[in-house]
Amino acid sequence: MTSIGSGMGIAVLPDVYCYTNQIVNLALVGNENEFVLVDAGMPKNADEIIEMIADHFGEHARPSAIVLTHGHFDHVGSLVGLLEKWRVPVYAHELEIPFLNGKKDYPPGDPSVDSGLVAKMSPMFPNHGINIGDQVEALPQDGSIPNMPGWKWIHTPGHTPGHVSFFREQDRALIVGDAFVTVKQESLYKVLTQTQEISGPPRYYTTDWEAAYESVKTLESLKPEIAVTGHGLPMMGKELSENLGYLTTNFREIAMPKESRYTN
Repeated sequence: MTSIGSGMGIAVLPDVYCYTNQIVNLALVGNENEFVLVDAGMPKNADEIIEMIADHFGEHARPSAIVLTHGHFDHVGSLVGLLEKWRVPVYAHELEIPFLNGKKDYPPGDPSVDSGLVAKMSPMFPNHGINIGDQVEALPQDGSIPNMPGWKWIHTPGHTPGHVSFFREQDRALIVGDAFVTVKQESLYKVLTQTQEISGPPRYYTTDWEAAYESVKTLESLKPEIAVTGHGLPMMGKELSENLGYLTTNFREIAMPKESRYTN
């Protein structure tokens, strides 16, 4: 699947660049002297990601680190290929590491959560973990993020056990991962057209809905001014605050599925 935004990038802030790889967003945080890659895109797209970075920062640019919001296939799909090109550290939450060093697989997608075609297709999506061995390290316990000064990581579980989001107090910038998204990810039409609407985490892969609800409330309490999500266009300002407030208030009605094998 490839959306109409695939291959396009948006400079959402002077040092935050959002790039769409097929149906998922990556972020570059920093500048040509030092930057971090947030998430690693869809499978078999390492060359495209490397070319994107070269176009943005110069031919020989390489990140100081790769930081992961979580380990689902669309967020780590090209990680192994990238690490074959770059010997750089990879950071993730300690609860996500078993899915990155070959010890655990994720539960399969749940087609019962929505009538949309993507949800119905989800059992066919890869749910296996990957194995990058000792190249992955746990994010520091103090909330800091290596090579991302001014940012802190926030544990936002629910979509996965070790899902994290990244926040910078200075300008209230938020990199969300899939804690919430700005496209209805269960609908093939909306994914392909990138129709913008705030939504909870992708239903078919979310396994703990109470934790997901608490995570959205935590992020809303930060009062972000701009949010880069794992899927969908960035959202900012009044539009973000109003929509995120609405999602938080109505989470059980508009985000939680009526049926799910993972509903508590």
